[in-house]
This record gives sequence, structure tokens and C-alpha cells, in this order.
Amino acid sequence: MAPAQRRLVDMHCHLDFSPHARDLVLQAQDVGLGFLSVSCVPAGFERACHELAGTPNAAPALGIHPWWVADGRAGKAESARFEELAPEAAAFGEVGLDFSHKHTAAGSHPAQVEAFELVCAAADASARAAGVQKPLSIHSVRAAGAVLDILEKSGCLDSCACIFHWFSGSTPELRRAREAGCWFSVNPMGLATGKGREYAKLIPADKLLLETDYPEEGDASFSAQKDAELLEQALSLLAAARSEEADALRGQCAANAAALLGW
Repeated sequence: MAPAQRRLVDMHCHLDFSPHARDLVLQAQDVGLGFLSVSCVPAGFERACHELAGTPNAAPALGIHPWWVADGRAGKAESARFEELAPEAAAFGEVGLDFSHKHTAAGSHPAQVEAFELVCAAADASARAAGVQKPLSIHSVRAAGAVLDILEKSGCLDSCACIFHWFSGSTPELRRAREAGCWFSVNPMGLATGKGREYAKLIPADKLLLETDYPEEGDASFSAQKDAELLEQALSLLAAARSEEADALRGQCAANAAALLGW
């Protein structure tokens, strides 16, 4: 599928959660949808690579989700596997930090930081060896400053295309991320809030991306049509927040995604 035919690209979704991922992606190709499919553990990435092999409109991303680190589902073995797979991965995500009380109550703060530092070091080395900026889709809750510190220290701000998924930090943190050249993917849930709409106005047009953050784990009912509906909803909310034409934003977001994914 040529880039111009991809009218919408979901830049943060979890296709490895769907039991029918390949069928979903093939159906999506017919209606002009593309995907960056993030994973929560390396096994999810490997599953997505197998399921989506040969589909030109889906790119699997290698990830370790901070929630999985916080509750022990992603430990030393998963970090080691991430390092093994990173050199050949074309994209990374979902990775990052979550310092909300729910995900740090058990004392996971140090483990999350350690895992994210490892992720960034591996992603930086992978991107520099390949000589291309690789997308890095980031989860950040009450941790945007710490995330930016690690991105900067690791070199990822230069070597990777750092994408804040569903940004929820402070206005100064948003300004810092924007000045660092980061990208931002937005979804209907975030844009349904006043804060999300205000932030949408502050993101440069050439750094805007659309996302759904779906499907949920094990959701067999999620379809290409549902994904398209969510992306159209995000686009409509984004256009209203920015007082811009939806069709112009559609083209801009699709072009941004195509550039990041090398489509």
C-alpha cells in the first residue's frame, strides 16, 4: 500500500492483544489503515512479528511496559530478551515510566527506572547502528520529567523518534518535550478532557500523530472498522481543539506517521 493510500495510521495500538490480528490488519489495508503495534513484553513483540509478517501496513514495536515491570510480569529475563531483540527491531514501545501511586505502591520505582534505562540504551544503540531514527512510543504518567532525563542521558532524543503516547504531564514538561523535538500521539480518551484539548493546541503540526491504544487484551470483537472509528473520532476532536480542518489534519498526521515508519 502506497503512503498516500494510508488515510489513517494508528501510531499506538496493541494488535498482539487481538486473537485475530492478521485478519484485522488485512481488512484494514482495504480501507487505508496503518498501524504501529506496540507490545508490553518481548514475547508480545515476537508474537506480533509472526502474526503480522508480510503485512505492509503494520509495524511491530518491541516493548516493556512499566505496568508489567511494576507488578513483576516483566523482570530480568524480559529485559535480557529485549536487549537480544533490539538490534533488529524497527521500532520500540510501549516503554516508559508510571509513577502513579497505583503502580509504585509496591516499591517498583527503582525497577521501572532500571528497565527504562536499559530500554533506552538498547534503543539508542540499535538506531545508531542502523543509521536511522527508530520510533520509540512512550508511556509516561507522573513521570514526564524523569522520562525526558533518561531519554536525554541515553542519547535517544537524538537517535530515536521519541513519541509521547497520551501525554499527561505538566505544561512545562510539555514545553520541554516539544523543544526536545518529541512527537505526540493523541486519542479520543485524552482529547475528551479539557487538559488534553489544551495540550493539542500546543503540539506542532509536524509532530502530531493519531492513536487508539486499543484493543484490550483478549478482545476478539475489535475490528478494523472499530479502529477507524476511533481514529476518526480522535481526528474530529483534534480538529475542533485546534480550530483546523479535519481533512488537512488527516493528511498531516498520515504524512507524519509515514515519515516515521519509512512508508
